[in-house]
Amino acid sequence: MPHRSIEENLIRLQEWKRRFDMQARQEIPKLLNRLSRHHFREPQHLIRFHETLLFLCAYPASPEIHEQSETLLDAFQQRVEALRLAEVDLSLLDNPEVSGIISTQITAAFSYQIVRWLTRTFPQHTAIDWTAYDKPERLSLLSRFIPFLEEDAAVEANVPFHDWIEKARNPQKTELAWLIDSFAELPVSERQRAALYNSLELYTTTTLDRLSFSRTTQRLATRRIFYHDAPMIRRNEVSIEEEFAANAIPIRQLSATQGSLAVTLARAASLVRYRELYGFTHGQADRVTKADLGRGVTVFVYELAPPDRLPLRAYHAGMLVKNGVPIGYVETLSLFERCEVGFNLYYTFRDGESAWLYARLLKLFQQLLGVRYFSIDPYQIGLHNEEAIESGAFWFYCKLGFRPTRPDIRQIVQREEQKIARQPGYRTSARMLRKIAAGHIVFEAGKTASDWDKFTVRQLGFTVQERMAQAFNGSLKAMRQVVMPDMARMLRIKLAALTEPEQRMFEPFAFILSLIPDFPQWSKAEKQLVKQIVEAKLTGSENDYLRLMQQHDRLHEAVCKMGSSVDATDEDAS
Repeated sequence: MPHRSIEENLIRLQEWKRRFDMQARQEIPKLLNRLSRHHFREPQHLIRFHETLLFLCAYPASPEIHEQSETLLDAFQQRVEALRLAEVDLSLLDNPEVSGIISTQITAAFSYQIVRWLTRTFPQHTAIDWTAYDKPERLSLLSRFIPFLEEDAAVEANVPFHDWIEKARNPQKTELAWLIDSFAELPVSERQRAALYNSLELYTTTTLDRLSFSRTTQRLATRRIFYHDAPMIRRNEVSIEEEFAANAIPIRQLSATQGSLAVTLARAASLVRYRELYGFTHGQADRVTKADLGRGVTVFVYELAPPDRLPLRAYHAGMLVKNGVPIGYVETLSLFERCEVGFNLYYTFRDGESAWLYARLLKLFQQLLGVRYFSIDPYQIGLHNEEAIESGAFWFYCKLGFRPTRPDIRQIVQREEQKIARQPGYRTSARMLRKIAAGHIVFEAGKTASDWDKFTVRQLGFTVQERMAQAFNGSLKAMRQVVMPDMARMLRIKLAALTEPEQRMFEPFAFILSLIPDFPQWSKAEKQLVKQIVEAKLTGSENDYLRLMQQHDRLHEAVCKMGSSVDATDEDAS
């Protein structure tokens, strides 16, 4: 097959992959057959073939196409190895947009929690990469569990830390496994262990093959594949309001065993892309909810255990899987009925049904958490994010019904909409997109305006800091000593009975309540509901925490007012 025909056939395959008619069901298998017989010599061609095969696994037009794509991916390791044996430069495969292909490696300074998980789940595939390490002076902290290392590290130059580790470790363990086990034995809290390990900034390398977690082989077993037999759902066919009015999305809580598999899938899908998502890193196997969005899409929603929760907002993360293939993720940060949403489809799948997926996700979180005010951080639409500017992310959300919260930005958007209506083919300039990406945009179910428009968690924090500066001379210790006992007494919470993590989580509630002038005069029922909210955060479910919050109108009003800025044109961030 001539070189030019590879390029031509790849282009044709990429053009046909989003068609689902009878002609496509005939043409795509022919193209796959032709390409399967070729010995790829160019990494860029191999990458494009790989990504198109993954797309066809997620969006197949027929069982034949799905089976062909899976079979070709099963044999993909041989194609990568053939290029390596031919001494072809494979550095393109390390690009984060396409990283994670089988027979490659992932090298990064991952967190303590993730490295511990890697050493337990894939011990023979993960190792310390000493060649990439350039901070040997930090290894002196290993003296905490290597006897006499301090004698050498404190006064000598060019300390052979690697030799010290080799002498100290159990030969039945890898260096990395021994190191993680040693950190686990330190008489400090889990949070402190993580901070100590993370301060090393140690690089690890994971080899991706059939026994680990390459993107090529990442699949979730699924009983039924959804085959597309009609054009994809376009953005102009999507209505968030109609989704909210539709039947409930089927959801169920997974067992701990099933949840463990879902957590592994989410972590693996992130790591191969050089990413860590807080909700995947700290997601608990016994707190995973499975939701069926339809059209072959499953979402696994991960909740955090109390020690890992955010102080005030409820945090949830979701992994999107279509026909068994991980295609993206979502994060939410919720307070009362307000929900900040971060949504990301992996590069390979951005030609899919993005708008429909997004609307279904909002429906899911509205159903699961009771939220109805959805806010998007400016970064998502282009603030300091050129990728979002280039993709026109602002208009994606705007056409789904989102609106800017800042009046000055609303005026700019109105003028742009008028130009679009008057001038066919008009496109908003990158300069203008950067202007309108400077503030939050929101969607509110059933309303046109909200008290939340000027709210940010940052402003809420600033209000607390001002109180600390003015009333306690800027001393957090002094503020704790006064406020914590007072608020605990009013809520009838035994402060001494709380663990250190629970006291840390109670602290922001105490500070906020202390800023409400009439809180001491609240009724017994109102204080009791506040207590239930606090207890749900400390030991219960984040879902229950939000539902209870949504029942407390007086607390809602106070928190919203406390966190709202006077000048809505300030660059906001939450």
